[in-house]
Amino acid sequence: MSVDSELFGIHGKALALRSQRLSLLASNIANASTPGYKARDIDFESALKEASTQQGKSAADVSQAVDDSMGYRVPLQPSLDGNTVELSTEQTLFAENAVKYRTTLSFLEGRINTITRALKGE
Repeated sequence: MSVDSELFGIHGKALALRSQRLSLLASNIANASTPGYKARDIDFESALKEASTQQGKSAADVSQAVDDSMGYRVPLQPSLDGNTVELSTEQTLFAENAVKYRTTLSFLEGRINTITRALKGE
């Protein structure tokens, strides 16, 4: 077990996964009017579970977990041009994930501040 895993637990990988998901959702939003574009997303819970069970702590572990848990979104209302992006759904998921990203980041910042104060002897 590495030092960062002991200090930050699962939150470091959760932050990396949330970042990857933000990029994926932003790509979906950017391609909302691209004919034939298929909206993708990750199953965050399964990706986090997979990333947390891997022994290493590298970015490759997180990327592998994202790849393994990625799938295509099934639209509620199919479009005629084959695009499966539903803008309102993507925007909602993006905003929700952004809030969770910030929450995880705040937790990690608090943990780092606590460690820094302890090292300074405060």
